[in-house]
Amino acid sequence: MAYPESSQPAASGPALPESQPTTPVSDEAVERQAARRTRRAFLVGGVAALAGIVGWNWLLDAPQEDGLAAPLRRVLDANGRLATAYFRNTRLATEFPKSRAKPLRKNGTEGLKSALDAVAWRLQVQRYAPAGTTPRMQEFTLDEVKALPRVEMTTEFKCIEGWSTIVTWAGTRLSDFLAKYPLATRSGRPVDPNNPPTDLAPYVSLVTPDKEYYVGLEIESALHPQTLLCYEMNGTPLTPEHGAPLRLVTPLKYGIKHIKRIGTIAFLDQRPPDYWAVRGYDWHAGH
Repeated sequence: MAYPESSQPAASGPALPESQPTTPVSDEAVERQAARRTRRAFLVGGVAALAGIVGWNWLLDAPQEDGLAAPLRRVLDANGRLATAYFRNTRLATEFPKSRAKPLRKNGTEGLKSALDAVAWRLQVQRYAPAGTTPRMQEFTLDEVKALPRVEMTTEFKCIEGWSTIVTWAGTRLSDFLAKYPLATRSGRPVDPNNPPTDLAPYVSLVTPDKEYYVGLEIESALHPQTLLCYEMNGTPLTPEHGAPLRLVTPLKYGIKHIKRIGTIAFLDQRPPDYWAVRGYDWHAGH
């Protein structure tokens, strides 16, 4: 049925705009625009590459600090200082059921190549000396270490190479050792990790008997409740390749800090050298 023009039903919705005619783009214009973009990208990339080369050469020419270009070492140290500032004894590594413990692979022989005389072995501890005085050494047998409260924990040993293993450790807390033998303060006051004395040494050095392997710790990590002077692993005494008779375990640090076969512990004012730090690794080595 036809309707008069004035009586046709109104279309629903807004009226669509009329399409505008499109101006075709020539092949030459497309090529010119692509060429401009290519030149711009080339210039930006060239500047970035040149900056990278200049920066790399600057790093190569920079003086070395502990086996690393000084600017990079300062970045690592700044990160370490920040981590230390936020470090809390209440932050604990995850502990696991003993049933999840596995044998730990043998890894690293630095400091273990000389013959071990377990009977003659003694732990040498250098007391934190008052300024201007000669540090005093004190010796301890393994039995004296074992006489302190025994702590057992099952934690994840993390290697800086990227692998990890859950291990059950047993030993005495380093903080318990220092509470019994107050060698980390100049005054001889026992150490309380929750209320540290004002004259507490800021750093700890641990060295193997042959002096071939050595690590440094900030005192906060040394006093952490999971930092152990360890003499057992997975329910049995340490074997020589795993650091017998006494090793360090500190599960908030990578394995490079878990020194095996401790010979000497010293409490110091200055940050001590560290075997892997002088080879370019992070001195703090926390995770």
